[in-house]
Amino acid sequence: MTKEHEDNTPTQEDTQEQTQFSHEAEPALESVVEAVLFTSDEPLSPNRLADIVGTSVKHIRQHIKDLNDKYQANNHAFRIEEIAGGYQILTLSSFNPWLKKLLRVRSDSKLSPASLETLAIIAYKQPVIRADIEAIRGVAVGEVVRSLMYKGLVKIVGRAEILGRPMLYGTTKKFLEVFGLNTLKDLPKIEELKKPPS
Repeated sequence: MTKEHEDNTPTQEDTQEQTQFSHEAEPALESVVEAVLFTSDEPLSPNRLADIVGTSVKHIRQHIKDLNDKYQANNHAFRIEEIAGGYQILTLSSFNPWLKKLLRVRSDSKLSPASLETLAIIAYKQPVIRADIEAIRGVAVGEVVRSLMYKGLVKIVGRAEILGRPMLYGTTKKFLEVFGLNTLKDLPKIEELKKPPS
């Protein structure tokens, strides 16, 4: 056997990789049904699901039954429910106490336009004193700053070396998390925020 022939002969490892790639390229229809339902934020009718997945309504119903059986057998926190004539993945009601806490946190994190404006000034100018924020906004910001501190987005980072030594404000680690930033360097450049000329 020549070396060239040996090099062209597929090994067991090559075959396994091809099989794995093929498996990844063509997932089981059951997994496709699961992925589509997981992504959708509204119930999908059996006909719509069958159309998306490329199978029959009968098979869709069977896949959903099989998925729910697996979820139950593995004590998953969710199942596929029939809602308004369609299917949707929903969390089991026994988990409601924890989900309510999450929703409360999300609600607490919502910011008014005034809060967003104040937060933007602090993010770009930090460390900054309240008087400077008020000079830029043109209104008193004491209550807004307190609200941002309560939400954990702003903190006191020191005192300014000027008359009266007013407090300096800056953003927190939670601010980075909420806005999906790694560091403050990831904030958009001021030039990028300017409205393009009409």
